[in-house]
Amino acid sequence: MAAQSISFFCRHVLKRPYVIPSVVYPRATSTLPAVMTPQEVKLLIDIVKNIKHRTIIMLLYSSGLRVSEISSLKITDIDSKSMRIKVVQGKGAKDRYTVLSQQVLLELRAYYLIYKPKEYLFNGQGIGRRMSVRSIQHLVQKALIELGLGSKNYSVHTIRHSFATHLVENGVDLNTVRELLGHTSLQTTMRYLHLTAQRMKGIVSPYDTLPQDLQDTKATTSKKQNLK
Repeated sequence: MAAQSISFFCRHVLKRPYVIPSVVYPRATSTLPAVMTPQEVKLLIDIVKNIKHRTIIMLLYSSGLRVSEISSLKITDIDSKSMRIKVVQGKGAKDRYTVLSQQVLLELRAYYLIYKPKEYLFNGQGIGRRMSVRSIQHLVQKALIELGLGSKNYSVHTIRHSFATHLVENGVDLNTVRELLGHTSLQTTMRYLHLTAQRMKGIVSPYDTLPQDLQDTKATTSKKQNLK
């Protein structure tokens, strides 16, 4: 707002152009998040031997839940009859549902029999306390390092990005992905279109659609110029 006021003063009162300094008001940057391949996700799950930690990673990937939502997840939020997970007061203080994997449900049942959690699905230190976000982040990072992926720009949130990207690659429509992720705007979900490797594989360069004789002519011309 201040920059616009100064710009107006310079242009209309002083009658000279004004350029907003980029150092003071830098342009907002937009970077695409890192995404794991399905093979990397499978290797990450397989390398974790602790059943509790493995179940957490499986649930992160199979549901697209945020790490804070995994931490807050209660036993009663798992709806095995409808095969869905209820997210209570997620980001933006909104409730929503996401998908529950049949295979992960079996893992959850095995985990439950061993650890017998009381209220929260993943207990932390102390009775009635949930597992902290930091602890979940640490176990995922430890597994990534053990797998040899520590140098990549992967984190616990990368698993959520991978969930969404792989859904889009498998043909799930963006509105459904938006609802599963809990995005308010479809624009936020649109970025996963830019991350899909399968979508990029399906794009043909316009050069490759040119008539073959025209491509040969250009190649011959280029060779002659290089010989001069």
